[in-house]
Amino acid sequence: MQSGSKEPARPRFAPGTSPLEALVSLSRYYGGNPEFVLAGGGNTSVKVADTLYVKASGRALTSIDEKGFAALDRRALSALLETGPPAAADQREKQFKEAILAARLEPEKGLRPSVECVLHNVLPEKFVVHTHATLVNMVACCTEGERIAGEIFGDDCLWIPYVDPGFVLAVTLAKALKAYKARTGRTSPGVVVMQNHGLVVSGETPEDVLKRTDAVISKVRGLLEGASGGEPFGAVTSLEAAQARRLIEIIGPALRGLLAEQDALKVVTFDDSALVMSLAGGRDASAVAAGGPLTPDQIVYCGAFAVWFECAAEDESPEDIVWRLREALGAHKAAGRPAPRVVIVKGLGMFAAGDDFAAAETARLVWVDAIRVAAGARRLGGIRFLSQGEREFIESWEAEAYRRKVSAREVGRGRAAGKVAVVTGAAQGFGLEIAGNLVREGAHVALGDINADGVRKAAEDLAAEAGGGRAVGLVMDVADAESVRRAVYQVVRKYGGFDIVVSNAGVLRAGSVKTQDPAEFDFVTRVNYRGYFLCVRAAAPVLAVEHLAKPDYWSDIVQVNSKSGLIGSNRNAAYAGTKFGGIGLTQSFALELVEDHIKVNSVCPGNFLDGPLWCDPENGLFVQYLRSGKVPGAKTIEDVRCAYEAKVPMGRGCTTADVMRAVYYCIEQKYETGQAVAVTGGQVMLR
Repeated sequence: MQSGSKEPARPRFAPGTSPLEALVSLSRYYGGNPEFVLAGGGNTSVKVADTLYVKASGRALTSIDEKGFAALDRRALSALLETGPPAAADQREKQFKEAILAARLEPEKGLRPSVECVLHNVLPEKFVVHTHATLVNMVACCTEGERIAGEIFGDDCLWIPYVDPGFVLAVTLAKALKAYKARTGRTSPGVVVMQNHGLVVSGETPEDVLKRTDAVISKVRGLLEGASGGEPFGAVTSLEAAQARRLIEIIGPALRGLLAEQDALKVVTFDDSALVMSLAGGRDASAVAAGGPLTPDQIVYCGAFAVWFECAAEDESPEDIVWRLREALGAHKAAGRPAPRVVIVKGLGMFAAGDDFAAAETARLVWVDAIRVAAGARRLGGIRFLSQGEREFIESWEAEAYRRKVSAREVGRGRAAGKVAVVTGAAQGFGLEIAGNLVREGAHVALGDINADGVRKAAEDLAAEAGGGRAVGLVMDVADAESVRRAVYQVVRKYGGFDIVVSNAGVLRAGSVKTQDPAEFDFVTRVNYRGYFLCVRAAAPVLAVEHLAKPDYWSDIVQVNSKSGLIGSNRNAAYAGTKFGGIGLTQSFALELVEDHIKVNSVCPGNFLDGPLWCDPENGLFVQYLRSGKVPGAKTIEDVRCAYEAKVPMGRGCTTADVMRAVYYCIEQKYETGQAVAVTGGQVMLR
């Protein structure tokens, strides 16, 4: 299994299980195992009399149900093989698509059958499972693959040389099965290995499929255990840790901007695992990376070619790195290649890009799998890359474009769509609600908080709600420079950078200037004032690089300040002083950072009376103010609450919705920086 993955439970088939129920179980079992299926690859089918039920294009095996299979007339599919296709590939594929759509028994459901449905129909066994098994592809993508397959499988496997998927592959398999029967007297071996493509296993029962697949994997694993070891791409050289960290914090943000096709920057995720470094740091790595793709999936999800980039001097400036990256990407485009989704940096690691984290992570996983396949193929004799013609067919194939369209996640919705945000103090209260609102409005959000368990749980809940890796929780003490820097670095590794920083972390310790402990005053100052400074100090260089890469790009820093930053607060000098100082920082940061297209603004909420800052039964402000006598005559917490509601012309406390309207104003407007936006229900009216 690949690192971090968990093999799904092996399916069991009770008596009376219907063919479709069994197919669903098989599909989910192999679809949920990254050793067999990544992204949207692979397809499955079952034959019931004259009907073929085959996975619909764009449906994921890992979650498919009975409604995800298209019902086809087997007689119509068989008739396709009797008609010679047009010579031109575009005509052939157009007619083939029309023919398989016409073979549907339930066209009203709108399902488009897998383009390999004719291949499934050709195989005589009832159940068919087609996967892109990593271990098998080490043989399938090896220059010695056909010989090796013959030696370890014999007549229990049929080798199919690489041909275009779809109609041509089905015709090729039909001819090969006919020749196989003439040679062996058997109708089918039950196992087909397709060069540079994958594995097809068939059987009369689902148990047959499981057993045959197990046998194939066992034999390949045994072969690899006996093959030569060592570094698959030559001796590995890695950059020093400090230099690597500096480059990651430059290259990730730069690629977000350089690869952007519209206003939104890309999400870019980074991998420097041992497997990736075996290629990125390998002596022979550049030649292997330049060889091109090994499988159709690699083209579909990662682009045909990655960009290979080498660092220059150790102290190379961000400006020079961005310039050279721009040149490398330009050369890639000039070679007639689509925009890359993978960039490999010598001695550093691999960056994978997408419109959202799900797409970037898919590109990363598929390329990591390709590295594993290439490493195995090299150990077995050599790597067979797809040829130019084979690549170009997949790049222009309408069937793959359709599959990507159907399986793609919805992106681009919501006021924060396409944005990556960092929110501090996000384990609870305003911070958590701000983070949740940003996620629901389409952003990816990194939640930072000193409360490790709380922030991780908060992020897990948001990620489960939104899906696609849209939230991550990071331990961050905003008063500690190294803690803040570590957190920012982790955001860059995960998402490539960010567009918005919401500096929300804050504390309050009420008390009289006559009696307050200086330690409490220092604590409030460290978190509220120093913490804001440290967050901006760590974030600004990342945002500046994104501007270097995309000069028309504007980013935002929004400080969650307070009405106490606009007017004094009785018996609350420590808090009010830091908030007044925070507005001074906002104005100063705005003047300096505007040259990097960074807008810096503060929002100044009134009292969030329903949040934990006020309502905590032990240290909440209601309790603190009651104890300190800040509200004359108040005898209960309810007395304190009523007193504070009475101060607001609108008669209520501030809410997250009120604050978010101000936050979105700061982000969306194009002509304000250094401002303090009051959100106080009229309690503070600016002059």
